[in-house]
Amino acid sequence: MQTGVSVYFSAGMERNEQIIARARQAGATMAFTSMHIPEEEGVDYERDARHLLGLLRDAGISLIVDVGPETYEKLGCSRIEELADLGITHVRLDYGFSPEETVRLSETFHIVCNASTVTKAEIVAWRAAGADFSRFAACHNYYPKQHTGLALEDVRAMNDRLSAYGFETIGFVPGDAELRGPLHEGLPMIEAHRDRKDDVALNMLETAFAAGCDAVLVGDSDLSDASWGRFAQVSAGYVELGCELGDGYGYLRGQVHHDRPDSSARIIRSQESRTSLKPAVPLAPDAGAGVARPAGSIAVSNSDYLRYMGELEIARIDLAGDARMNVAGQVHAEDMRLLPYIRDGFGFKLV
Repeated sequence: MQTGVSVYFSAGMERNEQIIARARQAGATMAFTSMHIPEEEGVDYERDARHLLGLLRDAGISLIVDVGPETYEKLGCSRIEELADLGITHVRLDYGFSPEETVRLSETFHIVCNASTVTKAEIVAWRAAGADFSRFAACHNYYPKQHTGLALEDVRAMNDRLSAYGFETIGFVPGDAELRGPLHEGLPMIEAHRDRKDDVALNMLETAFAAGCDAVLVGDSDLSDASWGRFAQVSAGYVELGCELGDGYGYLRGQVHHDRPDSSARIIRSQESRTSLKPAVPLAPDAGAGVARPAGSIAVSNSDYLRYMGELEIARIDLAGDARMNVAGQVHAEDMRLLPYIRDGFGFKLV
């Protein structure tokens, strides 16, 4: 999963410099901005865009610019193709471009269409005009007004359709610190995320794994310190799980484990536990062997599991006891909601 942020010219360059620095530190590789927001008055786009693009380029962050036919004029260009000379690589086209113009622009830019409104007829027309869909992505909207955001299942359906054509899909989650005006109620894609803005990791994982977005961006201007930490974890491909561990199992803490790419519906299965964490001596059955394992139970295969000895598992669902498994601990209740999304090679760290 790629991760990203949003930057807005009206925030001022000093503020955007701070956001880009934090985004770089947190592993973001994408950023979004718009140049046709009504509230952004008195902005010197030509000056500020050049400075912003330099900051993003130095940070290794690609910028998606939400453009209309008038955008290049704001930036002091006579043709939209000249935006490439400024370092803009991705343009999100909402209106005003014919299929032939769009395909021609895709030779210069990565084309980002509106995932929520693009039609089959438009996609067919692009294909007929010779589109190479490896140069196309589909980005959803965010929704400032309460109750207007999308349902997760509807986003999933749209993304499944677009992915079948070969589009990369991009979605938004709200921030939890500096909420963008004029409403200051968060900028989610999925309406349910508006009411849990401070649960950034869960929102990002749900957007990626349940809604099917390849890239997840924060729509609002900033995150709290705690959420920046969670953002950085997700960018690095893992999340921290608070837990209690029994005596003798402290060695399980601190290392990033990854669920196997052939994910089980019943357990999270650490790829690393039989290699870098393999016990130096046989792991005998202990008092936790055979104990029932409710969802969130942390267990390790003992010596009775033969060549699977030492393998770390976390139960996704309630499981019966198994004498070959030592129950080592329990994931904290507040982190249980993350378990369904630790799958397909995604990682976790027990803390």
